[in-house]
Amino acid sequence: MYTKQFEIRWSDIDANRHLANSAYTNFMSHTRMAFLLESGFSAKDMAQHNIGPVVFYEHMYYYKEAFLGQPITVGLEVSGISEDGKFFKFEHNFYNKKGENIAHCEMLGGWIDLKQRKLTALPEQLMTLADAFPKTEDFKVLTKADTRVLNKVPKDLKN
Repeated sequence: MYTKQFEIRWSDIDANRHLANSAYTNFMSHTRMAFLLESGFSAKDMAQHNIGPVVFYEHMYYYKEAFLGQPITVGLEVSGISEDGKFFKFEHNFYNKKGENIAHCEMLGGWIDLKQRKLTALPEQLMTLADAFPKTEDFKVLTKADTRVLNKVPKDLKN
């Protein structure tokens, strides 16, 4: 499991004086980008291939509170990648200083071509790196159908 350490700052707490939902999201995003960079997905490589990661959804599950000044560890494991690397699924676990699991998140995302603004497969060079990602015990090869399993579709306003 890849892990990243943080300390809960004043700006990370909400009106209930515990770690805010938005801070969980920010810690996960920071952890993912650090993970990708340390795994060889440099900003230069992503720019060269004109790709960027996008989030489809994040499902959070909260178990215990976390408070100002406390250290927190955010873990990341890969629970799925499509054969072409276009889609990926990450699992994040949050731990307090005792090592207790205080929150869990399932995140589904993909890679977008920044010129065409469409989803795209990973280039072979980056797919080789993705094959070495730390994986969960229940890792699976994702298909496009896995990105639609929740059956959520846009519902436009009617004029």
